[in-house]
Amino acid sequence: MGDLVVGLDVGTHKICTLVGEVRPEDIYVVGVGIEPSAGMKKGVVSDVKALTTAIAASVHKAEKSSGYDINRAFVSVAGSHISSLTSRGMTGIMGQRSVQPEDLDKAMEAARAIAIPHNREVLHVVPRSYTLDGQEGVRSPIGMHCFRLEVDAHIITASSTSLANLEDAVESAGVFVDRFILNPLAAGDAVLTEQEREMGVVVIDIGGGTTDLAVFIDGTVWHTAVIPIGGDHVTHDITYWMRVPFGLAEQVKQQRGHADMLSVSELERFPVEPFGGEIQQISRRELAMVIEARVEEMFEQVQKEIKRSGYAGLLRAGAVITGGSSQLPGYKEIAARTLGIPVRMAQPENLTGIADTLKNPSYSTSVGLLRLGLEMDTVVEPDNGTGLGLPVEGWSRRVSDFLRRFLPDDD
Repeated sequence: MGDLVVGLDVGTHKICTLVGEVRPEDIYVVGVGIEPSAGMKKGVVSDVKALTTAIAASVHKAEKSSGYDINRAFVSVAGSHISSLTSRGMTGIMGQRSVQPEDLDKAMEAARAIAIPHNREVLHVVPRSYTLDGQEGVRSPIGMHCFRLEVDAHIITASSTSLANLEDAVESAGVFVDRFILNPLAAGDAVLTEQEREMGVVVIDIGGGTTDLAVFIDGTVWHTAVIPIGGDHVTHDITYWMRVPFGLAEQVKQQRGHADMLSVSELERFPVEPFGGEIQQISRRELAMVIEARVEEMFEQVQKEIKRSGYAGLLRAGAVITGGSSQLPGYKEIAARTLGIPVRMAQPENLTGIADTLKNPSYSTSVGLLRLGLEMDTVVEPDNGTGLGLPVEGWSRRVSDFLRRFLPDDD
């Protein structure tokens, strides 16, 4: 067996620890640990001690099922504190020679050297395209001749405080953070096809506390965003409408819920016992009306974010929806109607080993952490002074695999 990779998906509803071998044709899963989450709210740590306990329990289950000790992992991160921007970096090529990997290194470092507030830090720097002596849209410049090399990079930043709290919780559970990876990047790696990435697609990862999205065009990431609306908001709406506890509202949502009101018969009813009252017969269509209102709002926010990015007209492959809170019937119809583009529901594929549980939209981010974490680790980004990065071993010396993934060669 080759090198094993560990992914730790820390969500609002669940903690999932995966141990697997990343192979060209699939991911061979050897260990899984799933534990209800605690101490997380809308993707941000609210109780370090409770979160540490939940992470430790998840890691222990993965260790028990895999037979391996886990002491480091790639860790997911989300939350409304995430933001992104575009930056350009430039370097000169002396002596009329061809572009070498170290030139890409210099251009990327120049793009990374941006002024950001002291309470924020760079999470990812992803090259989108290169410009050689004014020739734009070059995907793989290595070996090409020029005097001036420019890179257009997508930079994702996060709150230093939020990352530090999450890192404390993970490391208190005995696991070193190899690297933090943004949720929609991991989810996109698990569910998108190469053709979708090329044609232009938005992956929408709907979780309990947030909805994360990433726009992929020409094979690479062009825009990322986190919307502070998720499945829990739907459940809270049901608690107010039915006057029932959150747990019962969640159960009703999963068993009786539908996001498209017109798809539900007016005659369907089911019994529910509200706070301090007698059992009542609830109209399933009225329940769907409550759910649909919130889901429409969610996708309207997604649409606004896509339009704000400026790439709305470039999404020829439409939208791919995944995530644990995307499984309610009717999501696809509401999304297609609101976004006005083709919509596909997705879950992780190409999994072997003890992977039956993982073939579910809830685990797209968890699965994506393994392959994307391994590929990002071949491109060691410079430490930005926080100690969260890995030591620089030469971004350029191991860049080829990453560029093949995010910047495929021209046909």
